[in-house]
Amino acid sequence: MRNTYSFKSSISPGSVFTVFAFLAVMCSLQEIMAQDAADVLRKMDDVVFAGEDQTSGIRLIMTDRSGNERVREAKVWQKGSNKRLFRFTSPAAEAGIAFLSLPDDVMYLYMPAYGRERRIATHVRNQSFAGTDFSYEDLEALRYSERFEASIAEEKDNHYILRLVPLPGTRSDYSEIIVTINREHYYPERMKSFDRGGQEYKIADYRFERKGDYWTTTEIRMTNLKRQHSTRMIFDDIEFDTGLDDDIFTVRNLTRY
Repeated sequence: MRNTYSFKSSISPGSVFTVFAFLAVMCSLQEIMAQDAADVLRKMDDVVFAGEDQTSGIRLIMTDRSGNERVREAKVWQKGSNKRLFRFTSPAAEAGIAFLSLPDDVMYLYMPAYGRERRIATHVRNQSFAGTDFSYEDLEALRYSERFEASIAEEKDNHYILRLVPLPGTRSDYSEIIVTINREHYYPERMKSFDRGGQEYKIADYRFERKGDYWTTTEIRMTNLKRQHSTRMIFDDIEFDTGLDDDIFTVRNLTRY
């Protein structure tokens, strides 16, 4: 005699509803967290690009793995969040070397020894700028929220920890950046960057101070973990909202020294 067994689903309609409700809540939470992360990143951008324009002097101290130091001086002009001119002023052998960042990922390098400007191609933007630990991409004037998608990796009492990955269609030398942001003032305190292979590449440590109406960067220490080399970029004589002319941010002015 053949036995006949009858099976019934162990999942009730109510359980199915609970599962879908849970998934819906999780999706909503993820969406809210993504929105929160994007908002935090936009607020960080507002701090980094404070003011209508900014002018400052810069002292660069480059330190190799043996502790030997080289010092250079420069001046930087910035307007809005997409125009920046960086020019060395000393030592004399390097004075006049300049970098210009413009909207739409347009960048130029000027080397006085060659007597003409050179547009920087996309595939070489990961190269070191004039022997420093800052690449052309690091010096580009562009809001992080326009290049990276943010998610919250961790929240602490005093900091947001965001994970940034390049937006689709955006070329970056970094596969990922972990940025530590001050919860009260939204300025970045540290950025740990990973190369395209996912290996730790650089660490940028920031110092900020209140200057009049704005929080502004007073020092960036960029450490290249692969080279065991670092560059301190120290800002002084910082001025905001002086009405910089657009003519400053032109190829013609780039080559004028």
